[in-house]
Amino acid sequence: MKRMTPGNASSVTEFILVGLTDLSELQLPLFCLFLVMYVVTVLGNMGLIILIGLNSYLHTPMYFFLFNLSFIDLCYSSVFTPKMLMNFLSKKNIISYMGCMTQLYFFCFFVISECYALTSMAYDRYVAICNPLLYNVVMSPKVCSSLMLGSYLMAFSGAMAHTGCMLRLTFCDANTINHYLCDILPVLQLSCTSTYVNELVVFIVVGINIIVPSVTIFVSYGCILSSILRISSTEGRSKAFSTCSSHIIAVSLFFGSGAIMYLKPSSVGSMDEGKISSVFYTNVVPMMNPLIYSLRNKDVKIALRRTLGRRVWRY
Repeated sequence: MKRMTPGNASSVTEFILVGLTDLSELQLPLFCLFLVMYVVTVLGNMGLIILIGLNSYLHTPMYFFLFNLSFIDLCYSSVFTPKMLMNFLSKKNIISYMGCMTQLYFFCFFVISECYALTSMAYDRYVAICNPLLYNVVMSPKVCSSLMLGSYLMAFSGAMAHTGCMLRLTFCDANTINHYLCDILPVLQLSCTSTYVNELVVFIVVGINIIVPSVTIFVSYGCILSSILRISSTEGRSKAFSTCSSHIIAVSLFFGSGAIMYLKPSSVGSMDEGKISSVFYTNVVPMMNPLIYSLRNKDVKIALRRTLGRRVWRY
C-alpha cells in the first residue's frame, strides 16, 4: 500500500485497483474473456441503436425504451471496462483520485438509469397486454419522454448523493481498492473517518432504487400474468409469455446481483464475493440485453435484413 499523509480527501492523488484477481496466470485469459464480452456489448448495443434510428416503423414506445436501454448499456460498460482491460495487462493498476470519483459518479448514474429504464419497459408491456385499446393514448410520446426524463433525473440525484458523500471523506493510510472499479463499498473501506452517513445514504438510495423499481415490475408482471391466464388461445398465451420471460430473467439478474452487493452491511461477507456478484450487473447484463430484447424479436430481424439489403443494393 502507498503511504499517505493524513489530511483532507483532496490531498489523495491516486488509488490502486486490485482488479478481479491477483493471480498472474489468470490475467491474460480474463483479458481475452472480458475483451470479447465488451466487443459483443458494444456491437450489440450500437447495432440496436442504429437499427432503431434508421427504421421508422420501430419508432414505437417499446423500441424507444429499448433505444435508451441500449444507450445506457453502451455508456455504462464503457465507464469502467476499458480501464479494467488495461489493468489486466498492467503490473500496477493506478487510477487518479479525480478519475476514481468521476468513474464512481458515472457508474452510479448509469446503474440507476438502467433500473428505471427496465421499470419503464415493464410498464410498457403491462399497458400493451392489459390495456391494448388504450395503449396509444397511455403510452404517448410525451409520457414515454417523461418516463425516461424521470429515470435520468433519479439517476442524477442518486449519483450526486453517492459522489458528494464520498468527496467529504478523508483517506489517510490505505489507497488500495479491492475491486476492478471505483465502486462505493470498496472505496468506503479505505476511509479513516466515519462512514456512517455514507452507509446510511447507500442503504437509503440503493434501497429506493432497487425496491421501488422491483415492486413496480413485480406488480406489473402480476397484472400481466393475470391477463395472460385469461387468454383462451394457447398460441396467444405462448406469445405473451415469450415477450415477458426474457425480460424477467434479465431483471432478476440485474436487481438480484445489485441487492446482494449493496443491501447488506459492509462488514458482512468478503469483498471478493462482491466482485464476483458485480460482474453480473457490470459485464453480463449489458452484453445480454441486446440478445434478450432484440435478436429473438421478429421486428428487429426484419429491420436488420432491410438495412443490410439497402446497403448491399447501394453498392
